Amino acid sequence: MSQPAVLILMTVLFLLFGYMGVPVVFALIAGVLAATAFTQISMQSMIGQLFHGIDSETLLAVPFFLLVGELMAASDVATRMIRLSQSLVGHLRGGLAQVVTLFSMFFAGISGSSVADVAVLSRTIAKDMAREGYDKAFTAALIASASTMANLIPPSIMAVVYGATGDVSIGGLFLAGVVPGVLIGIGLMIYSYIWGPAGVMKKRAPFSEVVIAARGSALPLVIPVIIMGGILSGWFTPTEAGMVAAVYILIVLIPGLNPTHIRELPRDFMYAGLLYSLPLGAVAAASAFGWMVAFLRGPDIVAGYITLVAGHDGQLIMLLLVALFVIVGDFIDAVPAIIIFMPIIRKLAEVGEINPLHMGVVIITTLVFGLITPPYGLSLLVASKYVGVGFGKAVIRSLPLYIVFFLTIAFTVYFPKVVLWLPKQLLPESVGCFKSPTGAGYICPP
Repeated sequence: MSQPAVLILMTVLFLLFGYMGVPVVFALIAGVLAATAFTQISMQSMIGQLFHGIDSETLLAVPFFLLVGELMAASDVATRMIRLSQSLVGHLRGGLAQVVTLFSMFFAGISGSSVADVAVLSRTIAKDMAREGYDKAFTAALIASASTMANLIPPSIMAVVYGATGDVSIGGLFLAGVVPGVLIGIGLMIYSYIWGPAGVMKKRAPFSEVVIAARGSALPLVIPVIIMGGILSGWFTPTEAGMVAAVYILIVLIPGLNPTHIRELPRDFMYAGLLYSLPLGAVAAASAFGWMVAFLRGPDIVAGYITLVAGHDGQLIMLLLVALFVIVGDFIDAVPAIIIFMPIIRKLAEVGEINPLHMGVVIITTLVFGLITPPYGLSLLVASKYVGVGFGKAVIRSLPLYIVFFLTIAFTVYFPKVVLWLPKQLLPESVGCFKSPTGAGYICPP
């Protein structure tokens, strides 16, 4: 059986099982094992590849960031940041909608998990929005859309997975994700202000109230400083930064701000472990699938088709990849999608002479869009369930918000200098710069 035929067989089996409702992990493994039967690769070595995919110290950052998000969500410490957001933007038109977006920006700098963001907002602000007459479908759509910033604004679990599998600086990806993350936040706030429900108009909070709310949020907002400060200073790896942040919450935040939650910590640890088991299985299966795709020369085949259309034009190659991942993100979770397609991404980055960091932030920005698109739309699905509205209605109210994501993705593709400015200033080696032979500053590629 020829290599292209085996590649097609593996892909068709994966899509067929996925369409039948088989969990993604098992659908991927089924495709891999079927393909293995038609190659000279032994089953034992392919099973070993499953374990090799998760045998990465860098990926240990993921459970720590999930634990941080769960501890912040379950202990109600995050409500202090909600009060700060209300004091800052609660007086604007669509006040609670503005609070949702601003809080998501704050919380994104702590957890890196969209699901944790959805859980916090659905337990708190969603109830207040219902009392003020906000449409439940709009509430679910906005919460889900705002939660996507958790995968862009550092720390980001997607950035950890992308950096670990693509050999790209995770710190650089963290910094490069700030611009698209903030752009999505600004876009959602503008939409809520002009076209969203008006809500109940409130008076502007006095300065003293803002100061009190900021003081109450000071300890939680130290977490982004710990994470990014430690990574940028070279004191911590991303894994160690997540570990230190979790210890800070356990030793300082919860005992100081909500000591009654200490008895619930075993449940938080178990739930965080359960959450981690889902991407961990997907990483193992996707790693084997991606390895088989590379063995069957899938990257060369796909790159050949794309270069027939785009040539060596880096921007056109990225636009074609954006179109591909908009479709892929509708059906597959971002983590396995990154790992499966990483060999193809790296090959096309070489063909188009695209900066790997720029390519990474474009792919991640595109994949977060898949969190709010049917039929998968994990964030939208969870938000609609928490809020108590049909998934179809939430999808309809999400459609206008898609424009914000399309504009952000386009900006990320066409303005790499803006997107990469922050990593270039703080982590110049992450964008390909190297120290000058004279010892003064860095020399960076054009």
